[in-house]
Amino acid sequence: MTRTKSIGSAMLLAAVAVASAQGVNPNHPTNTDESKVGSYTLPDVLKTADGKPVKDAKTWISKRRPEIVSLFETQQYGRAPGRPKDESFEIFEKEGVAFNGKAIRRQVMIHVDKDPAAPQIQLVEYLPAKAKGPSPMLLSISFTAPSNMIDDPGVKVGTIWDAKTKTKIPADQGRKFGKIDVEAFLDAGIGVSTFYYGDLDPDYLGGLQQGIRARYLKPGQVEPAPDEWGSISAWAWGMSRVMDYLETDKAVDAKQVAIHGVSRLGKTTMWAGAHDQRFAAVIASCSGEGGAALSRRDYGERIEDLVSPRRFPYQFAINYQKYASDVSKLPVDAHMLVALVAPRPLLLQTGSTDTWSDPKGEFEAEVAAGPVYTLLGKQPLGTTQWPAPNQPIFHDLAYYMHEGGHGMVPNDWKIYVEFLKQHFKISV
Repeated sequence: MTRTKSIGSAMLLAAVAVASAQGVNPNHPTNTDESKVGSYTLPDVLKTADGKPVKDAKTWISKRRPEIVSLFETQQYGRAPGRPKDESFEIFEKEGVAFNGKAIRRQVMIHVDKDPAAPQIQLVEYLPAKAKGPSPMLLSISFTAPSNMIDDPGVKVGTIWDAKTKTKIPADQGRKFGKIDVEAFLDAGIGVSTFYYGDLDPDYLGGLQQGIRARYLKPGQVEPAPDEWGSISAWAWGMSRVMDYLETDKAVDAKQVAIHGVSRLGKTTMWAGAHDQRFAAVIASCSGEGGAALSRRDYGERIEDLVSPRRFPYQFAINYQKYASDVSKLPVDAHMLVALVAPRPLLLQTGSTDTWSDPKGEFEAEVAAGPVYTLLGKQPLGTTQWPAPNQPIFHDLAYYMHEGGHGMVPNDWKIYVEFLKQHFKISV
């Protein structure tokens, strides 16, 4: 097997490996044996809350879809506020030249509050210089600042959170991650934009007061209500605020904006795409439990692992914790999250040895969501046979599993480009 370096920090991957091997609950060890998965019954995605079958697109759009969105909002990710009334966009570089003239670079600060001390999103945007009209765009939410994610000395050095000191430090002093292959998209006539998820909410226990969610607490609240937003919902909310800006840029085809994220940011991307229908396509990498992997399928990471008090309870609505001991009571599952993206194209990218994120569980979620895509006149996976590594399925529901572990390998960017070329209209 060829060994390639995944996109993600060594510390993150090591943590995944330890958790996968040991599990969080010693009395309920993690299962990675396919023969021990057992049977399970998924909630019916095409049956309304009052038990009526959904037989047409109108019923899905007007009744069933809103029911499912509400369940995910209140029981898993948490309700987020709408577009802030004081939102504004500060373009501090409009016509930068990058990648040897291939790209026009824009750098933007998105203000979500008029208070200068409020969280701000530092966005970097690249547009194909030779585009003959508005360009499609890939928006990738990243684990670090754009200055670390892109090989471009013209990008302003950002700041990132230091989980040990719980303070912000210059991005070039922090951990390094893989780079975005911007040129692969530019060559295909697709723009690229990215921002740091920590601009909205820190990714560590006890970070609530340092992020955007604290600014929406009601008088007397010390934490969000049980059905209000966790950090994943806050990061997804940030992706929608970037979309607000992209809609104002005449060089961007705002009807062709795809979103992308890896691991917990794959979960974020799934929820952003499910909730905000302005996004035209979704690419989620190794989103696993709490994302595109079926929770009722007892394999790899579980809800109880996610919401363990020493792990990531802050990423989800408090209500999500109710299902840690009995997942069968969860009124939704990942196939319903996948279905919320319909009829828009969705690519789930996984890794063959990423047992913690359950790549087969992501495939099975897409299979179970297929009837919704069919109902809406779109092409589902078209198979129930889990494909071998390196065999992409490029339908409206798409799937690709590289040979290797958690996160991305460099060739995955090319898979993304091919997926978008098949679904977007590109003018170059």
